[in-house]
Amino acid sequence: MSGVAWHYVLKFIITGFINTRSWLRDVREHADPHLTCILVGNKVDLCADADEGSDASKDQPSVTLKKAREVSTDEAELWAKEEGLLFVEASAKSGVNVEAAFERATRDILEKIRKGVFDDERFYIDLLYGA
Repeated sequence: MSGVAWHYVLKFIITGFINTRSWLRDVREHADPHLTCILVGNKVDLCADADEGSDASKDQPSVTLKKAREVSTDEAELWAKEEGLLFVEASAKSGVNVEAAFERATRDILEKIRKGVFDDERFYIDLLYGA
């Protein structure tokens, strides 16, 4: 690995799981084995059930067509667990869980540092100097 990577965000759209498995294979082939990887199910705002029961959604016309979810939360969560990934569903459009995804990855990285998983001095230099 030429540079130091601490985490990778593996994003998929909940209306399909296309390419996600091959992207993960590529990341694992080229990245540090201790890399923190988080699977983010994006575009939950496009789900037909994403805003059911919300009073705000009844007052505003829908700009986008709601799509059927093809990847269930349970399916994505199970695959993430089997692959050793963190998991969260989010919406970049509305901002739901975007910050939470990075917070989870950061907590995981900090825990690995505390446990001494990253023994390469480059990691500590990056922490000290913000590289």
